[in-house]
This record gives sequence, structure tokens and C-alpha cells, in this order.
Amino acid sequence: MTEMLDRRHYRGASVPEAIEAVHTELDSLWEDAGFVPEMDRMTITTAVIEAASNIGQHTEPVGEVPVELGVETSVWPTRLVARVSAFNAKEPFASPPGLSVSDDDSESGRGLALIEALVTTVTF
Repeated sequence: MTEMLDRRHYRGASVPEAIEAVHTELDSLWEDAGFVPEMDRMTITTAVIEAASNIGQHTEPVGEVPVELGVETSVWPTRLVARVSAFNAKEPFASPPGLSVSDDDSESGRGLALIEALVTTVTF
């Protein structure tokens, strides 16, 4: 079985400063996984930051406990995997069916459509 080569993990309050912390974790990952092509780094970073930002902007806590952002990014010999989670959040939101980046001038759902355009597989 192929082994994971490197990974980074972030979990903390879903506040604007969390996005910078996630960027820092990704920068550290790319320093250690220098063999990952620059285009792949930029693509996964954009998708992860967009998903994390969506959590910060669009999730509501399920109760009194604040929403937490979780990001796990791993590097494998033939793939990059990222899991972005919202802990203590109400029902997750998903991309509206059939939405594409150029559907209209609305910003609603555009981030999710962008993520779907950037990566091979997206699961909500």
C-alpha cells in the first residue's frame, strides 16, 4: 500500500484569523513537499482556502458552542487530499444542482462551483 508522505492539520475557532493560520499550515506543507508541482500547490491551496472561507462566512453554530474550522491536508505519491470540516455547525450547505461558475452575476454558490472546477473530486 502506498504511504502518505506528509500532512498538516489545523483546528480552531472559525474566525477570520483562521484563514491565515490555514495558509501558514499549507505553506509549511509545501516547504516540506517541494516535489509537488507549483500548479498543484496553487490549485489545492485555492480550493482549501475557499472552502475554509465559506465555513467562516456561511455557517451558524448548532447551539452556544462556536463553530470550529478543521483542515487536514495530506500528500501522497500520486494525489493531494484535503478535508475541510465545520464542527459544531448547523446542517452543512451544498452546491446547488447544476451550478457553474458562469451561471449568473450572483455570488451565492460561486465558491463551491470554483472548488469543483479546481479539483478532481469534491464531497459535501
